[in-house]
Amino acid sequence: MRALVLAVLLAFAPPALAVEPGEILDDPALEARAREISKELRCLVCQNQSIDDSDAQLAKDLRVLVRDRLTAGDTDDEVRTFVVDRYGDFVLLRPPFKTSTLILWIGPALIFIAGAVGVFAWHRRRRDAVAEAPPPLTTEERKRLDALLSRDGDA
Repeated sequence: MRALVLAVLLAFAPPALAVEPGEILDDPALEARAREISKELRCLVCQNQSIDDSDAQLAKDLRVLVRDRLTAGDTDDEVRTFVVDRYGDFVLLRPPFKTSTLILWIGPALIFIAGAVGVFAWHRRRRDAVAEAPPPLTTEERKRLDALLSRDGDA
């Protein structure tokens, strides 16, 4: 019972953020902006985490870079543009919709459609194969079968 309660509490626990106390800005408004930007940038080491969630050294360096740029007076868009210019669109957790990232956007749909077509074709072939009843035995085949069955009964 205790394990179940613990599992439920852990399921609803907020994620532990990797931002260290020394990185946090004194200005709460700037810190909030930095957090929002950090949630949109991919950790290039972990690749499935934002830099806000990652403990990797590169993620820490990017968090510090974001905060330095904001402190210097850059807008949120200028900070994002600076990081993208440096690391490419891959650094964005939600890459922009353009020709160079088109496969990222339509790839999952194409894979799903191909899988659905494959399942449909397999199901249709299977259904057609099952629906065809084998032809009835000829008189010669029936005699051979009876002979085999009667031999097994004698042994």
